[in-house]
Amino acid sequence: MIFTPENALLIGAVIWFVSILLSKTGYKFGVPVLLVFLLIGMLLGVDGVGIQFDNYKYAQIIGMVALTIILFSGGMDTKFSDVKPILGAGVVLSTLGVLLTTLFTGFFIYGISHAFSHVIHIPLTLALLLAATMSSTDSATVFNILRSQKMGLRNRLQPLLEFESGSNDPMAYMLTIVMIQIIQGGETTDVNAWNIIFNFVLQFGFGLIFGFVLGKACVWIINKIDLQNKSLYPILMLSFIFFIFSFTNLFNGNGYLAVYVAGIVMGNAKLTENKSISSFLDGIVWLVQIVMFLVLGMLVNPQEMFKIALPALIVGVFVILVGRPLSVFLCLLPFKGIAKRSRLFISWVGLRGAAPIIFATYPVVEGVPGADFIFNMVFFITLTSLIIQGTTITKVADWLRLSTVKDDGPENFGVDIPEELNTILQQQVVKNEAYLKDYPLPEGTLVMIVERRNKYIVPNGQLFLKKGDKLLLISARHEETEDAQKTFSVLDRISKIRSKRN
Repeated sequence: MIFTPENALLIGAVIWFVSILLSKTGYKFGVPVLLVFLLIGMLLGVDGVGIQFDNYKYAQIIGMVALTIILFSGGMDTKFSDVKPILGAGVVLSTLGVLLTTLFTGFFIYGISHAFSHVIHIPLTLALLLAATMSSTDSATVFNILRSQKMGLRNRLQPLLEFESGSNDPMAYMLTIVMIQIIQGGETTDVNAWNIIFNFVLQFGFGLIFGFVLGKACVWIINKIDLQNKSLYPILMLSFIFFIFSFTNLFNGNGYLAVYVAGIVMGNAKLTENKSISSFLDGIVWLVQIVMFLVLGMLVNPQEMFKIALPALIVGVFVILVGRPLSVFLCLLPFKGIAKRSRLFISWVGLRGAAPIIFATYPVVEGVPGADFIFNMVFFITLTSLIIQGTTITKVADWLRLSTVKDDGPENFGVDIPEELNTILQQQVVKNEAYLKDYPLPEGTLVMIVERRNKYIVPNGQLFLKKGDKLLLISARHEETEDAQKTFSVLDRISKIRSKRN
């Protein structure tokens, strides 16, 4: 086939289509969807179909763009009311936890390098650089797995895990950059302890400040700009994401942290066209994830990975069973309210994914000696993590009795209402038959729609509700919202007790 732009589009479309179909099959068998895309990328690479892609700089740019959008979207979906109770633990895990994981893993790699001197005999600085690149949990993978599995988690574990994975990439990125500077500077480097501490404070401080301030500014602009074409609001949001990231980096702040903080700020504010923006972001996140994992898969040479398979497997198992759990338990010592079972599960959800692989391209681009070895090690360890941890999260949650079943049905019947109405939608299943006018509901709550056997009924007071009917309830959002939600919960419990007695 002659290479033309049209043929490239044809091949790309076929690859995309096949990847999505295979991801559906993988999901059915409990395989992480993003692992499927990564493996497909490897099959398309030089040792598979034969597509040669070895430009680490381009891969780094693609990964940077993808991570920026993924982190912002994760922040948008993070409700501050959910994060507030676990904020302290999340911050400690995403900073000190990453540092401890780097130290434990780095010294372990340096120790075993003598046993595998013919393969990985490396100095301590390179061992710490390798550990730093893979010290964070991957936000794309964690968000994808936790939100796609039909399960819930007790004890506020989901917001804690999502907050940690969304906010720990900046720490891993900074550790990676610092170790590269130390290795390249050698004995004459001006990178000392004070410079490192100063850079950390600068990057974190500017990342937090710029993320918060620019997030507030973007909220004001979106609500005041009054675009005639509503379809432009999501595009405007995308421009803000890239501006926040690049502007923060321009002042030596951490752009990844800034976009995540800005996402939280904007996700917890009232935004014009919020529904269309959220829908657009959901789609674009999937797009960049697919592209990123396919590109990273094509970047690796499987033959080179085989040479380091055994030491990489040993390091991967150490991170999963020792490095990550040890750092988690040490970080959570001050937080007595987090049970041992929860700490074990947090340790297990230390998934590696795209972020470590992207960070592993930095040493290659900067020309660090041994960078190819680092990239291959990180890639193999990421595969190990996705296969071992990614396929067992649901089972481990069940084993630790931390999972709760989510209602598979949509919460709002697909109905969207403007945020200006200041209302909330709830779904409730009828347990005991009654006329609608006699059905117990919280004060100020109305039944919008009744679903019965996939048919929708516009209700009136004379409608007889049958067991199994699904009610779409609407109520005003006010100070008593939490009381109303508690009432919903109490009514559900009463209905279940009555149904058991009957």
